[in-house]
Amino acid sequence: MNHQSIFNRDIKSHPVETDARQSLLRPAYLLLVSTAVVLAIVLWGADPKPAEATRHVSLPLTVPAPATNPAEAAASGNPDNDHIDGLNALSAPAAGPDITEGQWHEVTVKSGDSLAGIFSRVGIPPRQLHDLLAQGGAANNLKKIYPGQTLRLMTSDSKGLVKLSYQVDKLSTLEIIHEGDDFNISTTHLTPERRQISASGIIDSSLFVAGQKANLSDNLTMELASIFAWDIDFALDIRKGDQFTVLYEELFLDGESIGHGNILAAEFVNHGKRYQAVRYTDASGKTDFYSLDGKSMRKTFLRSPVEFSRISSRFSLGRKHPILNRIRAHKGVDYAASRGTPIKATGNGKIVHRGKKGGYGNTIVIQHGSSYSTLYAHMSKYRGGLKTGSKVKQGQTIGYVGSSGLATGPHLHYEFRINGAHRDPLKVKLPGADPLNKKYIADFNEKAGNLIAQIDTVRDVRLASNN
Repeated sequence: MNHQSIFNRDIKSHPVETDARQSLLRPAYLLLVSTAVVLAIVLWGADPKPAEATRHVSLPLTVPAPATNPAEAAASGNPDNDHIDGLNALSAPAAGPDITEGQWHEVTVKSGDSLAGIFSRVGIPPRQLHDLLAQGGAANNLKKIYPGQTLRLMTSDSKGLVKLSYQVDKLSTLEIIHEGDDFNISTTHLTPERRQISASGIIDSSLFVAGQKANLSDNLTMELASIFAWDIDFALDIRKGDQFTVLYEELFLDGESIGHGNILAAEFVNHGKRYQAVRYTDASGKTDFYSLDGKSMRKTFLRSPVEFSRISSRFSLGRKHPILNRIRAHKGVDYAASRGTPIKATGNGKIVHRGKKGGYGNTIVIQHGSSYSTLYAHMSKYRGGLKTGSKVKQGQTIGYVGSSGLATGPHLHYEFRINGAHRDPLKVKLPGADPLNKKYIADFNEKAGNLIAQIDTVRDVRLASNN
């Protein structure tokens, strides 16, 4: 718009009477025209929309960072940055926990799975598995995983393994946390409620069948037999009519039974002879089973190297050999058992022979101190890791039943020697373990008396019901 033309046109549109009057009107016209021009300019740039009662102001998405010291504030022209700090507080997200530390994986172990394979599937580097297992201790529980168990693992791209949780059993859980370059390993244990349970039975066909009738698990029946294994050969000595009574702990968690605990006391009547045993822990922490006179139920040697097997040939100096078909002394005992049945060392000692030995086939000979030695023949194979010179413990598996050498079928040939002379393993008197220390006898007698009283009550009730 040409403001000058308007001004000139307006002036020319009014007649001029005298110079004096014109001089008086000119300032007024100038003021009026100037006001009109300013008003037109303002109206030209005004927002055509109607005014609103409330206006919404959006804060800027980013604001200048406040000066960190007075000099910077002065240089920026903002000596007072309080208003900027307020804007930053409004626009910044609130602080909270880091929920992106990793991703949880729940893995159920399948048949054929390995720990290395599971770790690889969830992206954990092999080096971390090596470092973790190298710590030993509680971490060794990871080597015992079996199908059906569950592993919970948290992983991240930056750390690999972050956390691991593994329920070792119903009462114990392994927890592993990756901290820096190390692993923090701990195990949490739940404390179950322990209730005393009693059971009693009479053997009609086998110990296992009698145990099942008495509501004993197979594992509990095996533990019962192991208490008396030094005095009773459960492959040879068990007879119909033998009796047993056992007092043990049943474990409960949140009111639910989760299995059995320790056997507290037990009795076994074999061929009319009564054997009684009580579990006792002395003040030093040593736990063992003792007879009522304080003697350990353990002996230096087990009666049998194979559990619940059948005696197929006894010790004899005039036996006819089944293959050679001639009289040949049989200076041991043969235990008929299925191929692959575990063979146990009957005593602590050192292997002095491992290998083939003529008609014995695959054979192991163990030296027990200076006077005793035992021989185990016709094995199908040896347990891995054992060699001549290896030390073994009583009850440790050393090999498996087979028919190597001169054998007509799978069985174990077992010999027992004292100072080089063969003795009948079924009849030889075995040396006992150390008895209970005399300073514990009074405490033992009190506790044993209470437990055996309960055993007597259970037995008497069973006999009364049978009668």
